[in-house]
Amino acid sequence: MSIGLYLGELLYSVPHKLVILFISMLPVVELRGAIPVALTLYKMDPLFSFLLSVIGNMIPVFFIFYLLRPVSDFFSPKHVFFEKFFNFIFSRAERKGKEKVQKYQSLALAIFVGIPLPLTGAWTGTVIALVFGIPFRKAFPSILAGVIIAGIIMTFLTQTGLSLWDLFTMYI
Repeated sequence: MSIGLYLGELLYSVPHKLVILFISMLPVVELRGAIPVALTLYKMDPLFSFLLSVIGNMIPVFFIFYLLRPVSDFFSPKHVFFEKFFNFIFSRAERKGKEKVQKYQSLALAIFVGIPLPLTGAWTGTVIALVFGIPFRKAFPSILAGVIIAGIIMTFLTQTGLSLWDLFTMYI
């Protein structure tokens, strides 16, 4: 049995809700990958998929916001790799959002997180909030709004794609 087939069977045996929750918590992938998997592979209800993916996407926000700086401060002086890694993360976030976040803060953060492209989700949005000193009570609602926007867009695009596929295959 190939590794891919084994992993596929293993993942299929895990409760689908947990898989979607886990996928939506992953950096880069987030709910942008979880919603299409839920709707296409698992044939889950669109509203349930959306809600589960939003919840899963928001779980890491707490940990990133409160643990990233302490972890960075602890590991950076101990090894050059960690120093370069955390410098890359923080400098990238500052470059990506400097002008917009300083001027519009909450709105810019929500829009940035809401654009369903890789590296524009809740993970990066939380790092941007940290870099620019936006307090958690202000950043969290903006990040949540952005995640909801991205979730609506991804649900709509996936459902539209599935409908178009059904229409296409009906005439073939």
